[in-house]
Amino acid sequence: QVQLAESGGGSVHAGGSLRLSCEASGYTSRTAYIMAWFRQAPGKEREGVAAIEGRGLGTYYADSVKGRFTVSRDNAKNTLSLQMNSLKPEDTAMYYCATTSNGGLWSSASVYNYWGRGTQVTVSS
Repeated sequence: QVQLAESGGGSVHAGGSLRLSCEASGYTSRTAYIMAWFRQAPGKEREGVAAIEGRGLGTYYADSVKGRFTVSRDNAKNTLSLQMNSLKPEDTAMYYCATTSNGGLWSSASVYNYWGRGTQVTVSS
């Protein structure tokens, strides 16, 4: 059973930076799993923010975060990270780490079968 635990959320002013981390355990094959960050703001659907393939060769970003966020992973340490720069108030949300060995659209929440509990990011103007 894969388990995920996020950390690194907090409150910052617009223009600031945060780095989220996700520790994973229970993998049978680390490189077989795509890992992703999703976020969900109150009253909105959960949306894909960024994802990275098993061997880290492919990365994907939502248009709204391109050029500001960077996703990375360390398979040796079983960690996923999200460096968030130039944060905006509209980035405020609960951020979730997710992973799956299934194929499918990276930004579709239904593709992922393992989720963390989330970490809150709040950006004030």
